[in-house]
Amino acid sequence: MPFHLSNRYRIFGGVCGGLAEWLGWNPTLTRILFVLVSVLSAAFPGILVYLALWLIVPRAAHA
Repeated sequence: MPFHLSNRYRIFGGVCGGLAEWLGWNPTLTRILFVLVSVLSAAFPGILVYLALWLIVPRAAHA
């Protein structure tokens, strides 16, 4: 299954939900990890990465 924006686990753009589906992880824990890494690391501009993925990654096909 390719990486795509999630329709099922979407809160804002579906990036973290899609990442969680792709990796087989819990969507809530994926979001928490993404926020923690973004906040605790000056070298990881989380909001820019999220926006770029939101624009680049295709939306999942409707099931």
